[in-house]
Amino acid sequence: MLLPLWSSYLIRVYAWKLILAKEGILTYLLTHVGLQGWVEKILQLPGIGGPSLAVSNLGIFLVFLYVWLPYMILPIQAALERVPDSLIEASADLGAQGWQTFRHVTLPLALPGILAGSVFTFSLTLGDFVVPYSLGNSSYFIGQAVLAFQGTSGNIPLAAAFTVVPMGIMTVYLLVAKRLGAFESVS
Repeated sequence: MLLPLWSSYLIRVYAWKLILAKEGILTYLLTHVGLQGWVEKILQLPGIGGPSLAVSNLGIFLVFLYVWLPYMILPIQAALERVPDSLIEASADLGAQGWQTFRHVTLPLALPGILAGSVFTFSLTLGDFVVPYSLGNSSYFIGQAVLAFQGTSGNIPLAAAFTVVPMGIMTVYLLVAKRLGAFESVS
């Protein structure tokens, strides 16, 4: 899980741009497996597709998933390591099935890790401008809008206003999580 973090962020993004290109390795593999027609049908869907995976919302999603997944997995893993084995064994001794144990024991105890991972990934994705700029189309992400307003037009007040949006979203998200009791087991 940590191996992708050993390379530069920009190198990972541009590598995915080459992997997802029309003449990239993924297209080559999908053609030889016989799934290229299926991918082309998906790319024709409005809002998802584009000329190729490298210039589509689906491609952006795949790269975001790859780039930010370790920041979701690591807090969840840390939270799951803190779940005592005795609670899982007690649940099984009391006759709970695997799904019931997960729902009533593991998930509530792992909720702070899930919350921390979602805060990391969501906030990092909101502010990212490299992936949409490299792989994207003309649609703006908040990070791209901030870059455009501050960098090219020099409209710093509007760029600052756009940076308030992710902070507001994250504040509401954390307040709702606190109200639901997600932070009670964090000590």
